[in-house]
Order: sequence, then C-alpha cells, then structure tokens
Amino acid sequence: MANSKRQLFQKRRLRVRNKLRKVNAGRPRLSVHRSNKNISVQLIDDVNGVTLASASTLEKDLGFVGKNNLEAAAKVGATIAERAKKAGVEQAYYDRGGFLFHGSVKALADAARDAGLKI
Repeated sequence: MANSKRQLFQKRRLRVRNKLRKVNAGRPRLSVHRSNKNISVQLIDDVNGVTLASASTLEKDLGFVGKNNLEAAAKVGATIAERAKKAGVEQAYYDRGGFLFHGSVKALADAARDAGLKI
C-alpha cells in the first residue's frame, strides 16, 4: 500500500531530526517551517523544552506578510540570527524538517549564517 505525501513527509522529518539530535546534543535547534504563503523559524532548547527566539513572515514589522519568497526568507534568517544573539545563543543546529534544503529553506539558512549565527 502506497504512503501518502503527508506520511512520507513525516517520516522524512523524523529521520532528519533524529540524525541531527545524535550529532548535536546540547545545542539549540533552529527549526524551520515553510508553507505556500509563509515561512517561520524557531530557536528551541530541547533540554528545557522552551522556545528561545522566533521569527516569521507573519510579523507585520518585517513587511512580508503572506509572502514566501527568497527575499522574505533571507529577512527572516537575518532576524532570527539577531534575536538569537540577544538570547545569548552563538551556535545552533539547523533542523530543516522534511523540507528539502533548496530555495527559501536554503536562503533562510544562508542569511542566518551571514548574520553571524553558526549553524
């Protein structure tokens, strides 16, 4: 019986996350979620179970509400790097979830790296 797209996505997401957890224990997780209209990212401390910082195109002050393009992703990446520095985080590991490292997911990671966050 064939798996649905959603089931395949969830399997891929868990596979990526579990591999990263083994390698990057103790560092916060930079988790990204992409939809057709928006992109959001959270900096999560899995040990304590708290979100340290977050950024999204849904924030009106970023000026990209309802847009999921490379420019919006780059702005969100730079914003999360800035907020991570304020929270005292220098390093994190990039959890792309089940999304391919391509397009807006890659643009977000590159912008965060350029802004000084080590991922």
